[in-house]
Amino acid sequence: MSYVFPPQAPVGIPVAGSADLFPVRRVYCVGRNYAAHAREMGFDPDREPPFFFCKPADAVVPVAEGRTLALPYPAETSNYHYEIELVAAIGKGGSGIAVEDALSHVWGYAVGLDMTRRDLQMKMREAGRPWELGKAFDRSAPIAPLRRAAEAGDIGRAAIWLKVNGQLKQQSGIDNLIWPVAETIAYLSRYFRLEAGDLIYTGTPEGVGPVTAGDLMEGGVDGLGTLKVEVTR
Repeated sequence: MSYVFPPQAPVGIPVAGSADLFPVRRVYCVGRNYAAHAREMGFDPDREPPFFFCKPADAVVPVAEGRTLALPYPAETSNYHYEIELVAAIGKGGSGIAVEDALSHVWGYAVGLDMTRRDLQMKMREAGRPWELGKAFDRSAPIAPLRRAAEAGDIGRAAIWLKVNGQLKQQSGIDNLIWPVAETIAYLSRYFRLEAGDLIYTGTPEGVGPVTAGDLMEGGVDGLGTLKVEVTR
């Protein structure tokens, strides 16, 4: 048996300190998972059940350590937003995962950006339609190299931040997640069987905003290094 055309190779994320690549299977994103961000988006931050949206695996853009990604401004938007996030990479599959076992399924962590065509997302939201046009477009998920979970330190207490052109825009702590990583994994695994290669973008803190061509974004999570992205024309 042969394919009618060669299948696309998986997206491989660099692993810090290694020549290995982490192959991406699926990308899950948690919406409004910091209370202050929920408020700035016009929502009550009460601890309701988490909700998720997805990006295609080939929306992920790996950025090698020490490099700056040139990211073209996307089509069909005039309100292109940054959202800095902690990304958890699943290394062991499972469904119905218990909270107390959830972190054993995490292979590693990385710094990621959930880039958003905010005007299209809001238009879809107001119409009661899915968010794909605003969230799932090409090159919408830049990501820094992965660090193995054992090398990431106390990730649950790490600081998360993002600067645009050197000016601090987002700053919070992973301990401010409404649904921490373990609880997010447990809840998500009730609805989807998680597998090795899945990424979970865990949500962004307050301070999201627009960028334009020529802007340089630099964000980080303590223990995971930084991610640098320049918006180009």
